[in-house]
Amino acid sequence: MKKILVINTGGTFNKVYNPLTGHLDIDKEGKALINLQKAWLNRFTIINIIGKDSLEMTHQDRETIVATIQEHLAKRIIIVHGTDTINITAHYLNEKKLKRKIILTGAMIPYAINPIEATANFSSAYGYIMNCDKKGVYIGMNGKIKNHKRVTKNKEKGYFVETK
Repeated sequence: MKKILVINTGGTFNKVYNPLTGHLDIDKEGKALINLQKAWLNRFTIINIIGKDSLEMTHQDRETIVATIQEHLAKRIIIVHGTDTINITAHYLNEKKLKRKIILTGAMIPYAINPIEATANFSSAYGYIMNCDKKGVYIGMNGKIKNHKRVTKNKEKGYFVETK
């Protein structure tokens, strides 16, 4: 069986409602991914790092992602990431020439509020990475799974689109 490493960095995918503050906080334990893993027969390794909204991510956070990838032998990697800066991280990872099959995915709606979109995005990324033959950095969102240069967030429409 092909080994898949899932690097969970936070983002909307992992947000949960905090009844004490009334805010959506990042669940740094990755309960959404643990729930998905329990429901599937497939297994993957989950590593929780950073635990931030992507708008708060720094250069050092992206270096942490690179270091995490380099520390593991897995050739297939899914990164759960916030959607606002997913493209920035994808470009950064591509520049590092990591020689792996990497797909970044996330969600526009928190898994804890409505799990459908988050589950669909993660499931699509999982299926794609299992059958991907070419090393590179991809983004998988809203049914679009392409090289990171060909998928972007359309902020006016609120979903990801394929670019030319």
